Amino acid sequence: MSPFEAALKLAEVPPGSMRACVIGGREILICHTREGVFALDNICTHAHARLCEGRLRATRLVCPLHGASFDVRDGRVLGPPAELPLPTHAVRVIGDAIEVALGPLPP
Repeated sequence: MSPFEAALKLAEVPPGSMRACVIGGREILICHTREGVFALDNICTHAHARLCEGRLRATRLVCPLHGASFDVRDGRVLGPPAELPLPTHAVRVIGDAIEVALGPLPP
């Protein structure tokens, strides 16, 4: 059995946009950038805000609450006040479907 699960249709996340979905009971954010499609946890590691309500600027994801920013490619923190990176997940596009393999739950 494949660890990948259907997330969204590619057409639902046009380039330069993001959209949240729920996979395995976790809120996952799908980001479509010029560099590809990426999946991260949708909850900011700083103050638990929903990142889908923030902004996506190229590969920088900005939290709507305090402005913490993350790199959607690897989840690393690009700007405070966040200190912990965002968990990221493997993504593949099969035909017109975006599929995600969930990584481990954060500690």
